[in-house]
Amino acid sequence: MSHLSTQARDALPASAFGLPETRAYPMPDAAHARNAKARAAKEFNAGKLSALDRAQVDRKANHILAEA
Repeated sequence: MSHLSTQARDALPASAFGLPETRAYPMPDAAHARNAKARAAKEFNAGKLSALDRAQVDRKANHILAEA
């Protein structure tokens, strides 16, 4: 996966995030989308992410992965 610098992350539009209201789970490309799905699953299993938020991240990631 390519590295996403702080400057590049800050330059992303809110729509490039799995949770745009908190700018969490950035997904500028397919590699980041796969990583976001994995991180969301881990956070959900640890009880740190709601099922609704996980579903939102998965939907966004699946959309990006389908386009790749």
